Amino acid sequence: MCFKLSAIDTVDTISPQDFKKNYLDARRPLVIKNLTASWPAKQKWTPEYLKKVVGSQIVPLYNNAKADPSKPINSATTQMPFNQYIDLIMSQPTELRIFFFNIFKKAPQLLNDIELPKDLMGGFLESMPAMFFGGSDSVTFLHYDIDLPHIFHTHFGGKKHIILFENKWKRRLYCIPNATYALEDYDVAKPDIQKFPALNGIEGIEVFLEHGDTLFMPTGYWHWMKYVTGGYSLSLRAWDASPARKIASVYNLAIKGAFDSVLKMAFKGRYANYREQLAVKRADKALAAGLPR
Repeated sequence: MCFKLSAIDTVDTISPQDFKKNYLDARRPLVIKNLTASWPAKQKWTPEYLKKVVGSQIVPLYNNAKADPSKPINSATTQMPFNQYIDLIMSQPTELRIFFFNIFKKAPQLLNDIELPKDLMGGFLESMPAMFFGGSDSVTFLHYDIDLPHIFHTHFGGKKHIILFENKWKRRLYCIPNATYALEDYDVAKPDIQKFPALNGIEGIEVFLEHGDTLFMPTGYWHWMKYVTGGYSLSLRAWDASPARKIASVYNLAIKGAFDSVLKMAFKGRYANYREQLAVKRADKALAAGLPR
């Protein structure tokens, strides 16, 4: 692998003081093994239980294919009853995944099974917990969240592989202009450095989450995720206390998100090709300049 990947800091538990000083303020990722020890969800959220409470409601599904330039970045590939989808991901490999699913609107009783870690930090968006489901071949493309929250990402059932990068590497990661995601033409797990030389030497963090593990991802961190086995994850999101970060979040949503969508719909393939070419030029320039150092 061309990236320089280090292991993530991992603790069983952590004090609020230690978390704030060494991870929240320092914006360093962390895995907390026992954050969910008191959550009913850790024991209750089996595939059979989720099938029972959500039932046959139709859910949109996404695959690993490169985004269609004429459609929004998160356009669904197909749809399926939720209970059938759970049977699929738990029984066989599939690329199909559920993206940013507000399961709590479908089954609000599930909110009683989780606890916001307010002892560690404030600013949680209590109306925006979301779940992600995937089969053992499904991948979440490399990106950072457009609204720049801190994220507590807890995995349930099976195993999940995650690679993280600081935002300072965004040009070397072939970040698409006016967007918060990378060029989709390289495999983050096994990148071709002959074709994408700017990736060589980028420093990142590698994570493997198992049942009940919680990953703290600081604001602005790039992340790529692959389901090693079928499973599902919960993301709790919290605002950063910095006013500048909140302004950046609004800018991303209003300019990068809205402006990018308008241009994609108007110019389709031409705009997509232009952005990809510009991403390559910027990455080559950053590499030649020795950035981000």
